Amino acid sequence: MRRHLPRTPGRAGRLLAALASAALLFCSPQAVHADEVSEEQLALEAKLANATIPPGQLTFGAQALAAAEGVAADAAANASCHVTPQQATALALAPVWPEVIAGTMATPSPMTLSRYDNQDGLYDPARRAGLFFNPGVGLWQMDSAGLGTHNTAGEAIDSHWVSAVVVPYIVDKYCTALNGGSDAPTARATAWRDWNACARGACDTAFWRAMNNGISADPSVDRYGGAKPRTCEYQGVAHDCLFVDVADAQGATWWTNPASGRSPVPRPFYVLRTETGGYPQEVRVWLAEDSGHGVHVAVTRPFGGNARTSLTWTDGVGLCDTTLRRGAC
Repeated sequence: MRRHLPRTPGRAGRLLAALASAALLFCSPQAVHADEVSEEQLALEAKLANATIPPGQLTFGAQALAAAEGVAADAAANASCHVTPQQATALALAPVWPEVIAGTMATPSPMTLSRYDNQDGLYDPARRAGLFFNPGVGLWQMDSAGLGTHNTAGEAIDSHWVSAVVVPYIVDKYCTALNGGSDAPTARATAWRDWNACARGACDTAFWRAMNNGISADPSVDRYGGAKPRTCEYQGVAHDCLFVDVADAQGATWWTNPASGRSPVPRPFYVLRTETGGYPQEVRVWLAEDSGHGVHVAVTRPFGGNARTSLTWTDGVGLCDTTLRRGAC
């Protein structure tokens, strides 16, 4: 998808180069405490080690691809530089494969939950198994430390919603760089700078493969990658919500294996957006019957807050899945 960066000798040199070239979507400078630096570096190195794209045809969920192509066509038509709809699509989707397929050629899953972070602030304070707030979510791994700070996991998983946000963002960054005097390879690198997995050229590889060979639609991977849209009642108010069970994940499922990453695989949870005093927040709820811990558990994150430092966990707060009449009904 993109140009390969010059090799820096040695592991330490490669790591410093990666840190310098990435905008750290998963680990923004504001998010890194001094005592967490080594953990952040190890997480970044692990991500880069899995960013290589093997040979083969690129595939994408059929519904997600249709959504992204539609948004890309609009973005191209309104762009401040010359870019075709095909270029806009390839440019916008390029980070997805390095971010979420981990060296396989499976279709990227819209349900993908990050497996490289394990900071203390992401765990349930009681360290109960499966109660963990994975901060990177979805095809573009929207992270609360960066581009995903103002959306919920449910919105990041919804390939229609997230395409409408990320595709124009990437196209605009590309055009801004071109209009500022950058050549095309540099402009692409600038457009992808929010994604760590692009730091060593994998995104340019994906970009050119998409341009030269196209992208195949995979009808077996739906809009939500296996997550289930539901309606929920939470604290007396009705909400749209999403039920996320990794056992139902479609597409690339390497991340559902407990042995595949540094962070825990979460037990099934619901996610929704609420407002407190006019301020939106993300809420994830584990029902007792799903977690196996004998009590409902809710965790909230205020929009604008980095999950690593801003979560509030509360026992005894559940929700009612009004679609299936289960939970705290």
